[in-house]
Amino acid sequence: MMSDVVAQVVEGCEPVSHRGVSDVGVLVVHGFTGSPASMRSVSDAMIAAGHHVEAPRLPGHGTSVDDLTTRRWADWYGAAEAALDALQERVERTVVVGQSMGGSLALALALAHPELAGVACINPATRRPGDDVIELIDDLLEDGFEIAPGEGSDIADPDAVDISYDGTPLRPVRSLFFDGLAVISDRFGELEMPLRLFTSRQDHVVDPADSEHLAATWGGPVEHTWLERSYHVATVDYDRSVVASGIVDFIAEVTA
Repeated sequence: MMSDVVAQVVEGCEPVSHRGVSDVGVLVVHGFTGSPASMRSVSDAMIAAGHHVEAPRLPGHGTSVDDLTTRRWADWYGAAEAALDALQERVERTVVVGQSMGGSLALALALAHPELAGVACINPATRRPGDDVIELIDDLLEDGFEIAPGEGSDIADPDAVDISYDGTPLRPVRSLFFDGLAVISDRFGELEMPLRLFTSRQDHVVDPADSEHLAATWGGPVEHTWLERSYHVATVDYDRSVVASGIVDFIAEVTA
C-alpha cells in the first residue's frame, strides 16, 4: 500500500549505505515502529569489519506514526529487497540481519533468495499471534481506533536510547501478521543456509517461543544464543555488544 504522505525524517533515523573493502555485503533491517537507529550498533560493527552495509529506513518509520498508518508489509518487504539488490550488485556474498519485524523480513528474503550466505535474527517475529490478539485488534479498529497507545521501546537498560514510536498502528501490524508472518511461518524448513539467532529471555513484545519455533523448524545449521540481561530491543540494550560481535563472527564463518 503506497502513500502520498511526505514526512520529515527524524534526526538519527537516516538509512545507512556504506561501501566496504571486503567482498561481503550485510543487509541490516530494523523492527516495527523503530528505525535504523536501533540497529546502529550492528551496522557500525559490520562497517568496522570492512563489509558493505545497507540499513534501509523502512517506509513509514523514522518519521511520524501517522506516516506508518499508511504502510503495509509489501512496502517494507519491497524496501528491504531493493536494499538487498543494491548490495548484491557490488559484492559476491550477502548476509541479512534483522531485529523483530526486521527478522521477519530477513526470513522472507531468505525464502526468495536461497543464495544468501546466512541469516541472523534478533528476537524475530515468526508466527501469527493467536485469534484473541487478532480479535482485539479488529475490535479496536471497529471502534474507530487506528493507533493503539504504547510505552515506546522495550529495553532493560535505563540509560539506553532508542528512537521509536510510542503508538502501534493497527492496520499495519495486522498486515505484518497476515501478509507477512502467516505466509512464512511454516516454511522455515526450506531454508538451508546457516542461521544465527539471538533471543532475549525476557521479551515483552515478541514471545521468545517465536525464536524456539524458528530454531526447531529451520532446515539448516542453527546457532542460538539466549540473552539474559536484555529485553526486546537487544541491539541497544545491555547485550548489544554480545549481539554485534556474535554477528561479526558469524559472518566471518559463513563467508570464509
